[in-house]
Amino acid sequence: MRAVDVIQKKRNGEELSTEEIEFFIRGYVSGEVPDYQAAAFLMACCFKPLSARETADLTEVMRTSGDTIDFSGEISGYTVDKHSTGGVGDKTTLVLGPLVAACGCVVAKMSGRGLGHTGGTLDKLESIEGFQTELPRDEFVSIVNEVGVAVCGQTGNIVPADKKLYALRDVTATVEDTALIAASIMSKKLAISNQGIILDVKTGKGAFMKTKEDAIHLAKRMVEIGSLMQKDVVGLVTEMSIPLGRAVGNALEVQEALDTLRGDGPQDLVDLCAELGGRLLQMAKISPDLEAGKAKILEALENGDGLVVFEKMVKAQGGSIDSLYNLPKAKGVMEVPANSNGWIKAMDALEIGNAAMRLGAGRETKDDPVDHAVGIVLHKKVGDKVEKGESLATLHYNKDQELASIVEQVQKAYFYASEEVPSPPVILAEVNSQGSTDFEQEA
Repeated sequence: MRAVDVIQKKRNGEELSTEEIEFFIRGYVSGEVPDYQAAAFLMACCFKPLSARETADLTEVMRTSGDTIDFSGEISGYTVDKHSTGGVGDKTTLVLGPLVAACGCVVAKMSGRGLGHTGGTLDKLESIEGFQTELPRDEFVSIVNEVGVAVCGQTGNIVPADKKLYALRDVTATVEDTALIAASIMSKKLAISNQGIILDVKTGKGAFMKTKEDAIHLAKRMVEIGSLMQKDVVGLVTEMSIPLGRAVGNALEVQEALDTLRGDGPQDLVDLCAELGGRLLQMAKISPDLEAGKAKILEALENGDGLVVFEKMVKAQGGSIDSLYNLPKAKGVMEVPANSNGWIKAMDALEIGNAAMRLGAGRETKDDPVDHAVGIVLHKKVGDKVEKGESLATLHYNKDQELASIVEQVQKAYFYASEEVPSPPVILAEVNSQGSTDFEQEA
């Protein structure tokens, strides 16, 4: 078998065998297949899209290209994970993980860091003094069994095929292919032996998938992969033209997660956690149906059980409870005044995220430092009425440079209407092994 024959076969639109995909990807990881042939293969996959079976085979060979983590026999209970495709103000894991654990699911989660306008769960948790995101395997398993939830970073050798392929896709205009995106995400999720996975596929200006249709298509591919690999997988397509919640920035988002677990969180975040958590409890057969699962999640929110679990996780992972309730604060704040009267009809989450990154809340390259204290708190969102001069948002900053420009950038992220505008739904569609439902079309 030769790499050039695999490339030619895919270029001609023929379906590759499992053996051909395995030969090519393993050869690329080992260095036997050079970058230029791998680039040609990726471009062929863009022009002649991979089938569901080919995508599942690609995912499997990527998944097994490095270390895999099998908790079978070590962690008791039904283990679950949540993956978000990335957004602005997305602190969902900090709320959802403890709530689900309080309801009897086991959350063994490996997360990533933020890059660009999207925030990373590990960066947020590291706002808490002493919190350890790098845990030895035995300690991670012990915390999961004791607390019900643990969140840590991935080991260096999880899915090395994805690291090599993604770096190549980034410079060969092959990032956007849905099958390649699905294989990239699911190879990492399936490298860890969780039984149930909920996918939060963001769509809109602040998301990678700009249209709802593209997001549904991606969710379908990922659910197909999970089903072919005997996992329980459900995908929700959710709104990300508008930031989630009101806080954007690491410590600010941890504070908002705490507020939410204490029963005082923004409604869109509460709704999203109920929808995601309800489905996870249904998967785990802890709740008989979605409505019962959502009710159980909201009960754990209202009675404080989720907050208790969150505090236990922070303490178990070395974090200071005193620091949790005294998070880093920026040295200064500046208000962003509205430059018009009316109702907020739309927002540009990407601009909000980029503005927070300019303050220091995010990183442009993976080696950039992050300022945990800075960020943006939004006071007005879509559907809210505003008077000219009223504060749209508050910037939390440590550096005085470019503040006027950042204020202007946030102002430009708001769009106005002269008449009242309804708040948009958070959940737009659902994809599961039985098919997909577009909630907007049903409405």
